[in-house]
Amino acid sequence: MTTMMRAIEIPEPGGPEALVLGQRPVPEAGPNEVLIKVAAAGVNRPDAMQRAGNYPPPPGASDIPGLEVSGEIVAIGGETTRYEVGEKVCALISGGGYAEYAVAHELCTLPVPDGLSMEEAAAVPETFFTVWTNVFDRSDLGDGSTFLVHGGTSGIGTTAIQLAKAFGARVFATAGSAEKCAAAEALGAEKCVNYREEDFVEVLKAATDGRGIDVTLDMVGGDYIARNMKVAAKHGRIVNIAFQKGAKVELNMLPVMLKRLTLTGSTLRIRSPEEKGTIAEALMRYVWPMIAEGKVKPVMDRSFALEDAAQSHAALDADHIGKIVLKMG
Repeated sequence: MTTMMRAIEIPEPGGPEALVLGQRPVPEAGPNEVLIKVAAAGVNRPDAMQRAGNYPPPPGASDIPGLEVSGEIVAIGGETTRYEVGEKVCALISGGGYAEYAVAHELCTLPVPDGLSMEEAAAVPETFFTVWTNVFDRSDLGDGSTFLVHGGTSGIGTTAIQLAKAFGARVFATAGSAEKCAAAEALGAEKCVNYREEDFVEVLKAATDGRGIDVTLDMVGGDYIARNMKVAAKHGRIVNIAFQKGAKVELNMLPVMLKRLTLTGSTLRIRSPEEKGTIAEALMRYVWPMIAEGKVKPVMDRSFALEDAAQSHAALDADHIGKIVLKMG
């Protein structure tokens, strides 16, 4: 096997043009890791944040961007027990995805779901892990609950809509255009609010007969935090996974007391392999069968060649619906 590989580097933080194609040594699999010959890698908002210098890799992680890959296992560590060379997998990783080879902990690696292409499989781990841990584990979304996701046509949003609907929730979303709202509703949202034209608090209060939203998944932050509290139902759960409009706000916390709200949040990248492995086990048990049956599927926007990584980030920063991936071949 070759000892060198093509990989995307970030010599200096900046815009999409900061992504530069370079050469790196092929990484070696650690004791509990697998080495994957990458077929495709997902492009996600955290990658853009890293590119801009705002999201450094955790200690020990590769400085190559990319948090999810699909491909074929070509080597395994000495203590790896779950996989063999030659198996087709997708994996959640802490960095290193924008390259021809990447290592993944075996606990964070899953077989490619039946019915998905390798490009589609590369679009699964980051969003599905994120949605599962925040919406189902932390927020306990149940059958008949009301659910709101902001950014309904993002990779996270399209995944959240489908999973929440599949598990019996009434699903609502926000998006920034009529086209995006139509796409969200086609995926299963009962109502998608165009935030440029309507106030989601008023619309969703009316849609739920004044009851409000049980679980909100928010990537926006800023003034949305207070508005999420306003539209929340009694005992509502609000989980933040990003703050595109800012993390520092002044809040009236009285609604938290009066409605018995739970405000929480999480990040995925810094968690241990064991924590991520627990999420992987739940996905394998509850979600992989749904993917195999065609009930849930990653929504694909477009693909780019590895050497066009800068263009993929320009597309991420522009209007898109669903996931963007890089192809190695």
